[in-house]
Amino acid sequence: MHLSVKGKQLDVGDALRSHVAESLNGVVGKYFGRPIEANVVFSREAHLFRADISVHVGRGILVQTIGEADEPYPAFDTACDKIAKRLRRYKSRLKDHHSASESSGEPYAAKKYILQAEDHSHDSHDEEVVENHQPVVIAEMTTPIATLTVSEAVMRMELAELPAMLFRNRGHGGLNMVYRRTDGHVGWVDPQGSAAPSA
Repeated sequence: MHLSVKGKQLDVGDALRSHVAESLNGVVGKYFGRPIEANVVFSREAHLFRADISVHVGRGILVQTIGEADEPYPAFDTACDKIAKRLRRYKSRLKDHHSASESSGEPYAAKKYILQAEDHSHDSHDEEVVENHQPVVIAEMTTPIATLTVSEAVMRMELAELPAMLFRNRGHGGLNMVYRRTDGHVGWVDPQGSAAPSA
């Protein structure tokens, strides 16, 4: 597994790098024989240290999470424990999914844009509403859209701690989306109105 350990305005020593490598190899290696890569970024926000972990455990399968603590080691250990729990929870489904994804072909590619956030600091009730305002595109890239079942899409969304996931429904080929609702449940949008999934 290719491992990158960095610090944002923070020095990451050899001892911490060794701890990260040993812990991640132990956790991820238990479920995946050949994980692709892992990135760990340490940063400090006020009095808390933060560890951001992102691991590509297989083709199209990203596991990521964040841990915070008073020191870098416990921050990383907290995030690593979250990854271990998720991988353990999805262990059998991940192995089945890994085999199925190898035979399902290449994912579809779609354009992905990052739009500049609107500055609301100068808003007032007296200002006119701007008609036909177009958001400013600050980045453009390509993102893959995988062909998945609904349960596989939910699994990928939860592993990566994403708020939503767009995917091509394996049952009918149409675009679908799953998303995390504010009440904690998962929502599923299917414009084709297909039958409920057998997850």
